[in-house]
Amino acid sequence: MDKFKENSFVKKVGFNRIVLFFVMILMYAFFCVVTGGKFFGMDRVLSLLNYAYFLGFLSLGVTFVIATGGIDFSIGPVMFCCALISGFSLTSYGVPMGLALVISVLVGLAFGLFNGFLVAYMSVPPFIVSMASMNIAKGIASVFTRSQSVSWPQSAGAGGWYRNLVKVGNIPVGLIFFLAAAAICAILLNNTKIGRYILCLGSNKEAVRLSGVNIKKWEMLAYTICGLLVGIAAIFYVSAYTTVQPGYGDQYNNEAIAGCVMGGTSMAGGLASIGGTVIGVLIIALLQEGILALGFAKDYQLIITGIIVIAAVYADVVARRRKN
Repeated sequence: MDKFKENSFVKKVGFNRIVLFFVMILMYAFFCVVTGGKFFGMDRVLSLLNYAYFLGFLSLGVTFVIATGGIDFSIGPVMFCCALISGFSLTSYGVPMGLALVISVLVGLAFGLFNGFLVAYMSVPPFIVSMASMNIAKGIASVFTRSQSVSWPQSAGAGGWYRNLVKVGNIPVGLIFFLAAAAICAILLNNTKIGRYILCLGSNKEAVRLSGVNIKKWEMLAYTICGLLVGIAAIFYVSAYTTVQPGYGDQYNNEAIAGCVMGGTSMAGGLASIGGTVIGVLIIALLQEGILALGFAKDYQLIITGIIVIAAVYADVVARRRKN
């Protein structure tokens, strides 16, 4: 095993990511066997990917926040807030589809700026900020839509062209957008000054501050990037499911964070893996679709996701102890 870990390819890709990838393959094979091969169907694969897209953008965003040593539990409700405000503007005020999509991104960006400002410049604990933002997002969405659900148009003639962002026929074009976004995030986090400072904040914020770096700017930027990606996640959510209800979204917080942590992003900050996040998200989506295929309620997925979060965080704690 040690010899395998020392292999140049394994070092470059990451041993943990390779293991995680094979876990995903084994899970897929398991669900295919126990469902009598039904999991091989294209409809099942497309359903799995629909779930992975919006959850993936949420996970990519929160990866930047967790890398600083922070946390954001508002991403799910903020995603719904983005979808509700932009969708209501579209259906009730006649806003053009293109502008509605821009509004979704801008709402997410506004929440990212708000969270980042409070955490970085006002020194409010991230946990408190995110919990407050979660309630604010739910409240704003309910007030704006008058507590009504919003159904985005489905037919192309009514403006449903946005659904092509997810799939065209049976072609999962959404996967291209998601992987492209992941590649950009990976470059940003691993090959730019932005990513370097964000990771350094998670490793030792005080040391970075004493070196003369404006830590507030970079910490706020991490939350801003998260908000931007949450706004994009809302677009992919409505592209797959079209109908959005106020007061929801909490359930996606843990799933997005689980995808990050499972993929190798440390809850203590300073260590993040975009590639690992992508695989982690696909495993969460695979788990969700597999549980439904077996005939179990979604509640079972919530239980398993909670266990995964605890196990992943514990593994990270053990790894840090050994390293120290």
